[in-house]
Amino acid sequence: MPATRTLRTLLAIPVSLTLFLTVRTDLPGQAPAAARTVVTRVPDTALARLVTRGGAPAAALLADDRSGSRFTSAGNGIESSDHFRAGSITKSFIATVVLQLAAEHRLSLSDSVDDHLPGLVRGAGNDGRRITLRALLDHTSGLYDFTTTTRGAVPAAPLQALRIALTHPPAARGRFAYSNTNYVLLGMIVEQVTGHSYATEAERRIITPLHLTGTSFPGARTSLPTPHGRAYAADGSDVTELDPRVAGAAGELVSTLADLNRFYATLLDGGLLPSHRLREMLDTRAAHGSYGMGLFPVKLPCGTTVWGHNGRISGSYVRSAATVDGRRVLTFRVNTDGVTDPMLEPALLAAEFCPRTP
Repeated sequence: MPATRTLRTLLAIPVSLTLFLTVRTDLPGQAPAAARTVVTRVPDTALARLVTRGGAPAAALLADDRSGSRFTSAGNGIESSDHFRAGSITKSFIATVVLQLAAEHRLSLSDSVDDHLPGLVRGAGNDGRRITLRALLDHTSGLYDFTTTTRGAVPAAPLQALRIALTHPPAARGRFAYSNTNYVLLGMIVEQVTGHSYATEAERRIITPLHLTGTSFPGARTSLPTPHGRAYAADGSDVTELDPRVAGAAGELVSTLADLNRFYATLLDGGLLPSHRLREMLDTRAAHGSYGMGLFPVKLPCGTTVWGHNGRISGSYVRSAATVDGRRVLTFRVNTDGVTDPMLEPALLAAEFCPRTP
């Protein structure tokens, strides 16, 4: 697809809705086995409405359970093997690394920020002596979200991001307030504790053991790995080339549908954390039910609760969700950060996770 093609032009193209059914025998955490692909046409799906009603140029979904895998796409411009920017799904990776370090007794979640970065968090009423790592993980620190100022469009080194945040007074400490600054700080603490960058630790602890061959932390690299499609901002401009330092440890990750499914399935199945640390990750009491640590729950109309995260970064919106045991998992994405109907996502999750009546 030509890079100069705008969102408006793309939406003028007749939309072909195609369902790709992929039957696989591999389980999360294993290298994929040979796959058989069957292509059929469907008139409408919850995913397709992200294109027809939501204004996305294209959408795709990969759903996995113990019996196999299903890939669905709508519109033009997304293939099943594409790499894309995963935005705040990065937080699930960073939280997992921090909880692994806690399990190794290299840090404690009750440590203060000052225990690891003394004197760094000061200004406008912010005080790192009074902020715990747990509060960073579950977004109850009160720290201002630096991307509210940068709008996710200005590359910022971790210290620059922190300086922006520290010019603003904190929100009420102990109250859930989502802030990308929390995870930038956690990335800095991982480096302080291990002597390695958060990217190196995530690669060593998660990406390599799980064979997530399409997942990476690009640093300052503005291009996406091959293969990839185009990415479009809400105004239709092509933003495929992007400096990931606009998000850093809060949203830098590049991945694929299959890799994210494998990560969340393995995490929730207990393959990355000891059971008591995984229980901590899923504990939402401090955030009053809104957020655990790098994961959040959504209770669907049928009573099923799914766990996962979403990710929004210029040119990309991604959502991963799984049952609490990791046995059923899906990731869907669109190649824009602007979806016009917020009700489409819960409808899609319900369509995938709630039992269908005859």
